[in-house]
Formats: sequence, structure tokens, C-alpha cells
Amino acid sequence: MAEPDFEDYAEQVLLIVEQIPRGRVTTYGLIAEVLHDALGRGGPRTVAGVMARDGASVTWWRVVRADGSLPEALAVEARQEYLGEGTPLRPSGAVDLTTAIWLPPMVPPAIHSLEPGSVDN
Repeated sequence: MAEPDFEDYAEQVLLIVEQIPRGRVTTYGLIAEVLHDALGRGGPRTVAGVMARDGASVTWWRVVRADGSLPEALAVEARQEYLGEGTPLRPSGAVDLTTAIWLPPMVPPAIHSLEPGSVDN
């Protein structure tokens, strides 16, 4: 029964990622915080798991670690996207979070569909 819960959570993660504007990023932790407040579950590693599994369908390079970096295996491809979008970078190649951070909305886009009693049976 955990799988449907994960699927709902994954859908929420991807909906948030789709809202991140060009040239901006958010972190795994910020997405996790919003969803934990709304759904009572998940953390940065859960968000990272969703992105690893389903992130190819969205702008995955716009979700970074708390230090503005991505796993090394993704860094080269992400850098091309960052340059194309004008995302501010630090000399290390990581995203400059002081200028590029985007804060997810406190209520995720489709969260109402997951609230108890919001779906007719």
C-alpha cells in the first residue's frame, strides 16, 4: 500500500519542479519541507529518489543540493542548461543560491486533491 502513497508524493514533487522558473533553482530540502508540512511525510532523500526515478520528465537541473550542486554524473549536462537559462553560478560551478533560489509555494499545486475528504467516493 506504500506504493500509491509514493506515487501521490512523486506527483506533487514533479508539479512543484514544473513551476520553477528558468534561471532559478530550488533544493531537495525546500521541496521536502513544503510537502512534509502538507502531507506529513517525506524528506530530501525522498525528493531525490523521485527525481532519480521520474525527473527526466521535468526540468531536473533546477533542483539542487543545499550547497547548489548536483551529483557529479549530472553536472556537465546541468551546466549546459544553466548557461542556456542564465542561471547564476559560483566559480566552483555550483548554482549561486543567494541569487538563484526559488521558494516553492507553501501549499503545493494539487495538494487539495490529496487531502482527506476531498475526493468523492
